[in-house]
Amino acid sequence: MEIIELLLDDQDLETGVDAISVVESPAIEENFIALKGKEFKFKEVDKEKRILMGALLIPNKPIYRVDGEKEYYIYFSRDTVLKASQMYLKNGKQSNSTLEHAESIKGLTLVESWIVEDSKVDKTALYGMDLPKGTWAGTVKVDNDEIWNDYVKTGKVKGFSIEGYFADKAEKKENEEDLAMAVLTEIYETLKKKSELKSYNDYPQGAKNNAKRAIEWKKKNGSSCGTQVGWTRAGQLARGENISRDTIARMASFKRHQQHKDVPYSEGCGGIMWDAWGGSAGVNWAISKLDKIDADLKKIDGKEAYKTKEEAETKAKEMGCSGSHEHEVEGVVYYMPCETHQELKAPCWSGYEQKGFKNKGGKKVPNCVKIKR
Repeated sequence: MEIIELLLDDQDLETGVDAISVVESPAIEENFIALKGKEFKFKEVDKEKRILMGALLIPNKPIYRVDGEKEYYIYFSRDTVLKASQMYLKNGKQSNSTLEHAESIKGLTLVESWIVEDSKVDKTALYGMDLPKGTWAGTVKVDNDEIWNDYVKTGKVKGFSIEGYFADKAEKKENEEDLAMAVLTEIYETLKKKSELKSYNDYPQGAKNNAKRAIEWKKKNGSSCGTQVGWTRAGQLARGENISRDTIARMASFKRHQQHKDVPYSEGCGGIMWDAWGGSAGVNWAISKLDKIDADLKKIDGKEAYKTKEEAETKAKEMGCSGSHEHEVEGVVYYMPCETHQELKAPCWSGYEQKGFKNKGGKKVPNCVKIKR
């Protein structure tokens, strides 16, 4: 699989990080970079002062991408991460923020920015983070009441993503010694996680038509509305391309803009961006599809999974084990009973069922009892 290094082009002033976005499921959107995974979730450093902390960019971290049928990875070197962090502040963009890469928001400011030099003694370690050397980390002050109360406190947003443009260094790195072995190891692990990743294109024709209409109007009349991500989404829908669960979640969250859907294209951004995201047909489909996808994911290996740790641990007590463990499926973290997945696998022979655990030879083993007929 192709591995592409992204660079900052010293001759192109447009490259670099343009904004920090708060999102529910950090993911990758075309030339925009969004880091995915629970390791990138921010922490509430101070609930009263409304300070959030998190990783903004991690060096040599393979980031999975799909472009049509093409699958590949991108990554950033330490030098690029350092340069990106410096340029972001040098260009005075620390107050540039977006919500779900879909709309610009005010009241969020990067107030601290640093490069992790030692993960064990770095400030992030005090909050349970384990970030590799060279990571660009930062804290963001949230002065926007709506974002804090309706999104951060409710858990609708869980992490940081960065938006920006970088130059592609399109080289196949599999046989080149200059790519660190650590990167290849991470890619192997990521590949295993991505092996069951699904995408969908069963959205209605109405969603495609709405996106096409918005694109055609923009081409003919011009428009400064929306972000590059929004227009990328419109292009995907118009072409009938497959989209991921994360993308569907962002479409569903666009429901909050429906009060502006009837604004004429020539009079504002409400109507044209509503259609760019699929319009009512696309948004309503996304809401329904998301519910179905998440319902299908509630069982992992045939075993019930839960949305919260508390539910999983309650079930664990009923089963006779303790604790819980996590599984991430299509960008969603689920919690399952027992400390390990091994404890959940069918432990009893035919005609018997498990009733908790018992000690045998100093080990905890399933307690199998005969099923009453």
